[in-house]
Amino acid sequence: MKDDFSLVLGGPLFQLWIRARLTGGALELLRRRVVVLVLLAWVPLLALSLAAGTAWGSSVALPFVRDIELHIRLLLALPLLIVAELVVHQRMRPVARQFVECHLVPDGARGQFDAAVASLARWRDSIPAELLILAFACIVGTGLFGRAQGALGVTSWSGSLAVGGTHLSVAGWWLRVVSMPLFQFLLFRWYFRIFLWARFLWQVSRIKLAIVPTHPDRCGGLGFLSLVNSAFAPLLAAQGMLLAAMMAERIFYAGAALPQFAQELAGLVVLMLLAVLGPLLVFTPQLAAAKRAGLRQYGTLAQRYVSEFDQKWIRAGAPAGEPLLGSADLQSLADMGNSFLVVEGMRPTPIALKSVIALAVTTLLPILPLTLTMFSPRELLERLIKIVL
Repeated sequence: MKDDFSLVLGGPLFQLWIRARLTGGALELLRRRVVVLVLLAWVPLLALSLAAGTAWGSSVALPFVRDIELHIRLLLALPLLIVAELVVHQRMRPVARQFVECHLVPDGARGQFDAAVASLARWRDSIPAELLILAFACIVGTGLFGRAQGALGVTSWSGSLAVGGTHLSVAGWWLRVVSMPLFQFLLFRWYFRIFLWARFLWQVSRIKLAIVPTHPDRCGGLGFLSLVNSAFAPLLAAQGMLLAAMMAERIFYAGAALPQFAQELAGLVVLMLLAVLGPLLVFTPQLAAAKRAGLRQYGTLAQRYVSEFDQKWIRAGAPAGEPLLGSADLQSLADMGNSFLVVEGMRPTPIALKSVIALAVTTLLPILPLTLTMFSPRELLERLIKIVL
């Protein structure tokens, strides 16, 4: 198996970055890419709002420096989308090789497996696919910009309210035409990659894998897939930041309260966990079948062994003078019992509970600072004193 499996190492944007010397063949120059994208998406907004006198002060209700949602989106979430590429590339690169080296893919199905890897690479490198993503990002980015402008109902650095809509400033036009579409393109490009990952796993699940019920990972040898899930942590953190940014804007400028967003928080966590962990459920039928077969086969073997053990040591079938102390039969009986317990404890999915908890916490972590809005500084100080004392 060639060591060239990658969910992110390819596509028109990747080729553009190479030509612009913003990356190497293994996604080096991470800081350079982040700086260039911030210079393109955020710095012009600062410069244009400074020129218009709306960067700070009271000339508008929402000056540039106080636009919390914008800064979180472009200065925190956007860099995380770029960081996620490197993390996912490094964590996922050995995946295809592990399927083969762990002998999960039978020799007769190697061609089918290689075809799944090649199909992922073709879709990942597709020029029409990224053009469609870009077009969709431009449409959705413009729509999101319009809703964001109308949600607060105040004049801001990006435009003023007018009859029939919003009169955009020069900075507002840059946000609408460049910054928002750029951010949405990077985000939707990630959604497309998650789709490719799910599609690849589904294609692999169509292969009759050589799952071993007694594998110590309790997943028949597929446990390594659970370790890959943590690679999506930066992406989930970025998604949490987007929701936190929207909530912060509504809390500080529209009088909303944090408990009002309980449904949005629950929905985000469920959606992100389904997007990242859901694709692994395609292996459930094979794991369940392997567990049933393992219980049946090892149960038959265990029955045969314990019957012979009982006949030999309990019913005086052992040769005269053979000592029980130090006999390998006892250790073999224990090993047989442990093997049966491993089969019995097989999980129906290669998803570990700790992975679910870790990803849920990562998604919600950006929301944590907003809990401070539920208490006044005095109440917060009193609570801290009570905890300490």
